[in-house]
Amino acid sequence: MKEISSRANPVVKRLHALATSARARRDAGQTLLDGPHLVQAALEAGWPMREVVVSEQGLARAEISDLVARLPWLPALRLPDPLFAHVSPVETPSGILAVVDLPAAPPAGPLTDSVLVLDGVQDAGNLGTILRSAAAAGVRDVLLTPGCAQAWSPRALRAGMGGQFRLRIQEHADVAQRLAHYPGLILATALDDAARSLYALDLRGPVAWLFGAEGRGLSPEIAALANARVAIPMPGALESLNVAAAAAVCLFEQVRQRL
Repeated sequence: MKEISSRANPVVKRLHALATSARARRDAGQTLLDGPHLVQAALEAGWPMREVVVSEQGLARAEISDLVARLPWLPALRLPDPLFAHVSPVETPSGILAVVDLPAAPPAGPLTDSVLVLDGVQDAGNLGTILRSAAAAGVRDVLLTPGCAQAWSPRALRAGMGGQFRLRIQEHADVAQRLAHYPGLILATALDDAARSLYALDLRGPVAWLFGAEGRGLSPEIAALANARVAIPMPGALESLNVAAAAAVCLFEQVRQRL
């Protein structure tokens, strides 16, 4: 295991850039996995990793040392705790990072089963949480419009808890083109009285779910693709749900009906 102790080391500069800069991640074609759970999830999914980085305190934890021992083919770096904190993408360092390649764009074949469309969801935490729910609900295809946060940023990956490894994610998608011949329902959530109740719809077939950013909602171009508007009944005092919560409710109502 190689030890590095200087901030001036090019490896440290590269790791710091991957942790903090979307442009650096795009240019390098790589990103960082933070924490033993994500590294374990990547290992179980067969996701190729390039190198593993641990802190001194992290390596002293059995969970992390055992995980590193399961990755003998990977270059391994050990950093002093302050230096590891410098390259960590989170305020409370987990003790282990892994460098992985960004995935290639999925093939643009026809969409025949349920698909998730996210339009302008800029909060990486919300984005990752939605992707986690989609993976748990059995959705395979996700389309992100150009205004969305980067699905493979460290923060989105941390919120996704491994969900990204189970999905075909197309970023900067031409949603109108991809849904032009979609065989199922295309549903947009709405709050108006004309929207049908989520629980009154037959969701057993393929559904393209359209969700927009909180506050702004769906753009007019994406909303116009819907062939039905759906509302989540909310008998409580609040008018709306967080977009991640709304997506989870809709996806798992479809799971319930299919079961």
